[in-house]
Amino acid sequence: MSEIEKSNGVLVRVEQVEKVFHRGSEDIHVLADLSLQVPAGEFLALMGPSGSGKSTLLNLIGGLNKADSGEVIVEGENLSKLSPNQLADWRAKHLGFVFQFYYLLPALSAERNVEVALFLTRLSAAERRRRVEAALDLVGLRERAKHKPGELSGGQQQRVAIARAIVADPTLLICDEPTGDLDREASASILELLQLLNRRHGKTIAMVTHDPWAAEYASRQVHLDKGTLAVAPMGVGV
Repeated sequence: MSEIEKSNGVLVRVEQVEKVFHRGSEDIHVLADLSLQVPAGEFLALMGPSGSGKSTLLNLIGGLNKADSGEVIVEGENLSKLSPNQLADWRAKHLGFVFQFYYLLPALSAERNVEVALFLTRLSAAERRRRVEAALDLVGLRERAKHKPGELSGGQQQRVAIARAIVADPTLLICDEPTGDLDREASASILELLQLLNRRHGKTIAMVTHDPWAAEYASRQVHLDKGTLAVAPMGVGV
């Protein structure tokens, strides 16, 4: 990370990124010369219509895909220069992922679903248990630790997914439509939890949402349209 980025507290820098998908003989330009900075400690909402490129951008920031040109630098690491194995190791250390669908293992309890995120670490079993208990306590589900996903509501399942995302203490949380499968009451509960993680625990969050109401919980909103950005000033919604 450059000295300027350190002084400005920049965690994510996307620089002149292009992304093209190929469908038969057709080239679909999803992102076009896109640049964006995300300061450490920000709660950013990425918005836009279907096909605008917001999930593609989120996947590039999360190292789930690579840009065709340009750079994606997260916490000083140029993701385009990492091998697939290096990327996997980097994601495990620095990122937590929360998706619209919870991707919990139905045969495992809530605590075991959270612990899965720690299986590739060198932590002892006792330390894993301590971290799992702390994560479930933070999301308000410690008393449900032994329950399996089928015994939990949708909102509770998403809380388990968030506990799994934060249990390794990641630098950045990547959230792709985290309330897209929930009713308004459960959505508000999840968004308030994300605000808590951002404001009290200092987690940087990048969240894709199509819902302007959900985006109001973020500290900044960025709108994508046909692969380009219209960015609001810090702390101001668009």
